[in-house]
Amino acid sequence: MMRVRAHETSAQAMVEMAVVLPTLLVLALIVYNLMLYAAAVVRFDRVAADVVMAQGVSPAGGEEAADAVEAVEGELARAMGDYPVEVSVSCDEEGAESAAMLSLVGALHTYRCTMRFSPWPSGLSIAGVRLGAPAVLEHERAVTVDPWRPGVVM
Repeated sequence: MMRVRAHETSAQAMVEMAVVLPTLLVLALIVYNLMLYAAAVVRFDRVAADVVMAQGVSPAGGEEAADAVEAVEGELARAMGDYPVEVSVSCDEEGAESAAMLSLVGALHTYRCTMRFSPWPSGLSIAGVRLGAPAVLEHERAVTVDPWRPGVVM
């Protein structure tokens, strides 16, 4: 009788482990994605202001605003390195609709840098069942600069 109970106890631990293991794996995957997202946000916030000051304030060769936005977006995407993110940049001019006399002075430029993070695994499909995370996390950083004073962030 004692040997039968010993086998039942060890089998119970195996069943408990089979039930708990998938939950632990999903939790580990969620923690991994959150840590990767947190690291990407920290890097994005640190790099966005520097890239806007370097590329957006005084673009190479006196480029137009659209070219400056493309330059900022390209450099920001390159600076993000191996992180699985998409970067987009837009530029707004504050006070652009003001009077004609004041428009000669120039307006402040606000660059809105947006980072979109897709958690891993995002495109995993097994037997027609999609296993990826449906959400896309988004983070935005707005940097306002004065085009007449390079290096000054408002």
